[in-house]
Amino acid sequence: MADATNDAPDDHLDDDVDDIDLSSLDDDDLVEQMHDDLYDGLADEIAEATQLLLDRGWDPQDVLSKALVEGMRIVGIDFRDGILFVPEVLLSANAMKAGMKLLRPLLAETGAEQIGKVVIGTVKGDIHDIGKNLVGMMLEGAGFEVIDIGINNDADAYLAALEEHRPDILGMSALLTTTMPYMKVVIEELGKRGLRDDYIVLVGGAPLNEEFGSAVGADAYCRDAAVAAETAEALVLARRAAA
Repeated sequence: MADATNDAPDDHLDDDVDDIDLSSLDDDDLVEQMHDDLYDGLADEIAEATQLLLDRGWDPQDVLSKALVEGMRIVGIDFRDGILFVPEVLLSANAMKAGMKLLRPLLAETGAEQIGKVVIGTVKGDIHDIGKNLVGMMLEGAGFEVIDIGINNDADAYLAALEEHRPDILGMSALLTTTMPYMKVVIEELGKRGLRDDYIVLVGGAPLNEEFGSAVGADAYCRDAAVAAETAEALVLARRAAA
């Protein structure tokens, strides 16, 4: 991974990356290099390395879990700890998408089981989506299937998506103090229809906090995308263990 304290010019670092012949690396070194390339947001290199592992007979699920998901786990830790910031994580997530583009059809063919499924969207009256998009990318990087229903969703839109996709988790996002109370409307509607216990509900967004999450009846408030991915995995696994 690039050393943030290194005074070398960026073009020199790029030259170092360009000098790496991915095909010359053995499997362990290639996976390690993929972790570094994800960290640095190098989409072309991730696509090439993903194809190399597949050509070497790797199972698509192993490529996903050992190379991509593990690499994004490292990114998530440094994002959570303030070492990486949103623009850098977006680059990492974009690089992961380059690998997922190759893996997704293969995973569908093999019926590989993901950790779980998430429906995510921004609430009614709110058109902000950068944070939501980042959460979706991090969840996908953690091994979830993510259905993003976009912005400005009323309760009926959430309920329709839940009925169609039957996810483990409903994620709601808001950036405005005027729209965040709508989360309670959605959760109350789930209760009225006898569906509240069917789904784990996660909420997040800049104006929210843990107290608000509890007040509206969510299962958890997630302060950022990395925490959302960690919380989603923990809650899904805990629910399955208790079943």
